[in-house]
Amino acid sequence: MMDFKYEIKIMADPEEVFAALTNPFQIELWSGYAADMKAEVGYVFSLWEGDITGVNLEIVPDRLLVQEWFFGENAEPSIVRLELKKDGNRGTVVRLLHTHIPAEVFEEITEGWKEYYLGSVKNMLEVY
Repeated sequence: MMDFKYEIKIMADPEEVFAALTNPFQIELWSGYAADMKAEVGYVFSLWEGDITGVNLEIVPDRLLVQEWFFGENAEPSIVRLELKKDGNRGTVVRLLHTHIPAEVFEEITEGWKEYYLGSVKNMLEVY
């Protein structure tokens, strides 16, 4: 099991970044796939046609999103923690900590975070 830490700055307000991470219509805009997601604790979500599934564990609107991602039969839960921190007039630093990633999918998951997940959110929000 491996852990991944990553930080990215997005030129958008925390409210906009949080909405992009939790609003199914916005998730569909940046991911290209329908999303089943609600910003509520206990909600079981599905992204990328079920490639990513999990449950929301903790939510502080516009500040924090904590999820468990399901990877089959893991001994330890794989926890995703996304912290949003306002940075300057118009900007948000997103701090990601993803723990207990199975070694066999580590490369794929970390690339996915940078390129297709947070990278796509950044691209979408910074266009407007």
